[in-house]
Amino acid sequence: MIELLATSLNQNDDEPNVKLARSLAESGNTKGIREIVDGLDDKNAGIASDCVKVLYEIGYLRPELIEGYASEFLRAMKSKNNRMVWGACIALAVIAESASEEIYENFEDIFEAYEKGSVITRDNCVSIFAGLIKGNRAYAKKLFPLLISHLENCRPKEVAQHAERIFVCIDKKNSPDFRQALLKRYDSLADSQKKRVDAILKKIDRTFGQA
Repeated sequence: MIELLATSLNQNDDEPNVKLARSLAESGNTKGIREIVDGLDDKNAGIASDCVKVLYEIGYLRPELIEGYASEFLRAMKSKNNRMVWGACIALAVIAESASEEIYENFEDIFEAYEKGSVITRDNCVSIFAGLIKGNRAYAKKLFPLLISHLENCRPKEVAQHAERIFVCIDKKNSPDFRQALLKRYDSLADSQKKRVDAILKKIDRTFGQA
């Protein structure tokens, strides 16, 4: 499988990686997927980066095929290669709900990535936290206040996108706090952001009733 990666083919785009991911997902080729997982530790940074790309693309299509590799993604998240860090966070976000226990046990490492990581890393850490709550409501006690604090303090241009990521863990109990956090930020948002937040507010009211 390694020979089918973009780096192996001397291509500078991700088309071969996406194509390989689609093929592995459609066939359910667990042996091939294991080979790609092993490639996360390749000394060639290009190969390793291609492998994490393939894996999270598989996750988008069939998350169950990569949910058993949380430990490998957690290890990749500690890489000095930023591409590996945010790629691993995307993969973890995809499987956060189904592999919540193992991922939650490594909360401190994920929180460190959230605090120190790039924009893409932080985006996907938000999705990881929301997915963990969806996977196990007991985790909300620790993680939901973190998400609300994030929503209240992130850059205005991130509010709508991150609220959309957080919505997966919203329920009747926590929807009032979520709604209030959005309203606190509303006046600071551009019109395009307000439209997205309006859609979320309407979805909250429609699904859970007005606070």
